[in-house]
Amino acid sequence: MSLLQCGYVSKEELVKCPGFPSEERMAKGAVAVIECVQEIPCNPCEYACPQKAVVVGDNITNLPVLREDLCIGCGLCIACCPGLAIFVVNKAYSETEATVEFPYEYNNIPGVGETAEAVDRKGNVVCRAKVLSVRNPPSNDHTSVIKIAIPKEYADDVRGIKRRLD
Repeated sequence: MSLLQCGYVSKEELVKCPGFPSEERMAKGAVAVIECVQEIPCNPCEYACPQKAVVVGDNITNLPVLREDLCIGCGLCIACCPGLAIFVVNKAYSETEATVEFPYEYNNIPGVGETAEAVDRKGNVVCRAKVLSVRNPPSNDHTSVIKIAIPKEYADDVRGIKRRLD
C-alpha cells in the first residue's frame, strides 16, 4: 500500500525514502526523519537546515536527502515543511523512552508536563505520551513544534498526538 492508495505513508515506502535515517544514526541521538515520498516542487527544508544536512538539489522535485552525518536534530526543518512530513526522533533519550518532535497545527495546544494520547501515521492511538516542550516562535507561522516522550518501542510509529477538543 502507498500514500496514494491508503492516505498515509507505509513502512515499505519509508524504507526507500532518502530522508529516512539509518538505525545506526537513530541510536546516536536526535535526528530528522523526513517522510517525504512524493516528488513535488518543494524545498523549504533544504533552506531551513543550518547544517546543510538536507539536500534537494537543483531539481526542485527531487525527494529531500538526509545527510545523517551532518544532522544535529535541531528541528528547524519541522515547521517549514508544508506537507508536515518532517519529525525529529531521539531513540537515545533514555533507557526506556524516546522522544518525537512533530508539527502541530491545531488550537488547544497542550502544555509542558501534560499527558496525551500518541498516534501513528493513520491516527490510531499507540500509547501515552508526556509533553516535554512546545515551540511556537513567530518564524514558525503558527505551526507549533511539540516534543513528547514515549516508550522507546513506539519511536518508529508515533508521529503525533490526538487533538484535544476542549
